[in-house]
Amino acid sequence: MPKMKTKKAIKSRFKCSAGGKLLRSKQGKRHIMTKKTPKRKRQLRGRAIVSEGFAKLYKRLINAA
Repeated sequence: MPKMKTKKAIKSRFKCSAGGKLLRSKQGKRHIMTKKTPKRKRQLRGRAIVSEGFAKLYKRLINAA
C-alpha cells in the first residue's frame, strides 16, 4: 500500500498544539483593515481551536495523528 500524501494546503493553514488540538488563524484579517475597529483587529489576533468534527478530518489529511 503506498504512503498517504499530505495535503499541503491543509498543512499550511493548520497547526497541531502540544495537547493534540488543531489551531487555525481567525478569518477577516487579510485586507480592508482601515474600516475595522482596533478592538475588532485585536480580537482577530492569535489562534482559534478547530471544532472536533473538522479536526478529525484535517488531522487525517495532514497525517498529524
